[in-house]
Amino acid sequence: MTHSFLPSQPIYTQIMDVFIERICRGELKPGDKLPSVREAALEVGVNPNTILRSYMEMERRGIVETRRGQGTFVTLNIEMLEYLRKELAENQISILIDKLNQLGYTPQDISNMILSSMQPKEDA
Repeated sequence: MTHSFLPSQPIYTQIMDVFIERICRGELKPGDKLPSVREAALEVGVNPNTILRSYMEMERRGIVETRRGQGTFVTLNIEMLEYLRKELAENQISILIDKLNQLGYTPQDISNMILSSMQPKEDA
């Protein structure tokens, strides 16, 4: 299964983002093994070096750890994973606020909309 990538961002960072989102959603748990570089490359439809670069960058950031001869695993560092999840949420909030600001909404408007959208909906 191939994946379509945005031309405005390097492919390896987009692949990293997919793994990070899977980790933050709990699809990949602390200690879980990531697919081998070759498996991931075949699944995504990219060169294995691109996957390797993603894995190496995630390892540099402390998100995964590579065990020689065993593979690459999600870190067991829960604090790192909590930080990662919070960072991802803050990035999404920032994107939303920027878009709503572009549409002319004030911070108070945005706050009210968010609070309103979090209220339970009454059935019609």
